[in-house]
Amino acid sequence: MSKSSISNSVIRRLPRYHRFLGDLEANGYTRISSRELAEKMGLTASQIRQDFNCFGEFGQQGYGYNVKELRGEIGKILGLDKRAPMILLGAGNLGRALASHIDFVNRGFELIGIFDSNPDLFGIKIGELEIHDIAQLESFCEKHHPVAAILCIPKAGAEEEADRLIRCGVRAFWNFTHFDLRISHSDAAVENVHLGDSLTTLSYQLNSIDGGADSSEEEDTEE
Repeated sequence: MSKSSISNSVIRRLPRYHRFLGDLEANGYTRISSRELAEKMGLTASQIRQDFNCFGEFGQQGYGYNVKELRGEIGKILGLDKRAPMILLGAGNLGRALASHIDFVNRGFELIGIFDSNPDLFGIKIGELEIHDIAQLESFCEKHHPVAAILCIPKAGAEEEADRLIRCGVRAFWNFTHFDLRISHSDAAVENVHLGDSLTTLSYQLNSIDGGADSSEEEDTEE
């Protein structure tokens, strides 16, 4: 099956498989069946087998999956065995938090540069990286060839900076602006992250729980 024909829902389950298998390996598991993995992940065994079959045959009938080998294969599919050079635009609170706390290396990337337009931040270090003037972006990219970028900049400048980065050879964006990038270049990948949307979804879930509780109480009272 070609990568282009694999559904987005399958792709988005891969990091979860990788994480669960890592936990299993850390807890001494050497092999596991699709049924056991399904029970732990809240999925169905058939769903897991269908997902894995999109990328090849990983298990053996009557044996199940070798946990370490399967995790390694999924890691390769995700590109975690690579170290794609990545830069960060926007060294505000969110940008600094991401640069300081995300384990880029074990997620397929290496953060090699941080940029901002605020002169007060130039030269300040986040870990081992200094914050550079964003005016130096083109010369930096020409020298270091980043292929991915994190955007933690104001919404108003997101599309312009993305176009600028594409001209510098960047092909992938982890986008924390409040603008859904619609990149016209077919070889660019975008992962739009809306933290507010995630929190709002939690609000809905909480409201649903509370609403269900209120409804039950009313039914009990009426009886």
